[in-house]
Amino acid sequence: MGMFGCRVFALWSVIAVSLFAAGPTRAADPAEVTVFAAASTTEALNDIGQMFAAQGKGRMVASYASSSVLARQIENGAPAQIFISADEQWADYLSERKLLVGRINLLGNMLALIAPADSKVQVDIAPGFPLANLLKDGRLAVGDPDHVPAGLYAKAALQALGVWPSVEDRLARGDSVRGSLAFVERGECPLGIVYTTDAKIDPKVRIVGVFPQDSHPPIVYPAGLVAGKETPAAQAFFDFLQSPAAKDVFRKYGFAVK
Repeated sequence: MGMFGCRVFALWSVIAVSLFAAGPTRAADPAEVTVFAAASTTEALNDIGQMFAAQGKGRMVASYASSSVLARQIENGAPAQIFISADEQWADYLSERKLLVGRINLLGNMLALIAPADSKVQVDIAPGFPLANLLKDGRLAVGDPDHVPAGLYAKAALQALGVWPSVEDRLARGDSVRGSLAFVERGECPLGIVYTTDAKIDPKVRIVGVFPQDSHPPIVYPAGLVAGKETPAAQAFFDFLQSPAAKDVFRKYGFAVK
């Protein structure tokens, strides 16, 4: 595809489902817990789900996508029991509709400018930095700023740094942060903006720079139980997410733990 994928604004979906068995089949298996979580939590949450199952506590079923997509699915009756959002907006969206209870701030993150691993691009991210020139004839991979949290943070940062007008018509809009990561990983876009945790797990990209944390709203991952779905198993997994063992996993993948 080359640069063509960016020029036509291709959307790349990254909704994945992960199942974890709770060990050998028994007469009564531990209860299943359904988690809807921001795509950027995929690897960490997979590991935590495996730990939860290995301890005989239950079986996690996780669906990963953009927080906006998941929140709307929950609003429309999807069978989620726990929601982990990559920003406060979509947690607020469900809270305002009385669909999220027991809400906590679970994680934090940072925002990074990335390039393909073999790129020679270098730049200091500062007010007025020459982002448009670095793109040359390519596009900037971002989550769709109209609804994807990573894209909303990216737009805020670029506006604060005074470079948004130079690139706003040169975006490759992904429908999740992992879509943006894939555009850069495949070499379809010379640069992208993702969370630092996403950049660190992908050897096909490198971090060019990290955005100043005061250039965008704090990146907060709220989590809560879906109203009416607060089963003992869901509560047990929700509590496990806040355990020292789970926090160690989140730290391993680069998240700030609240």
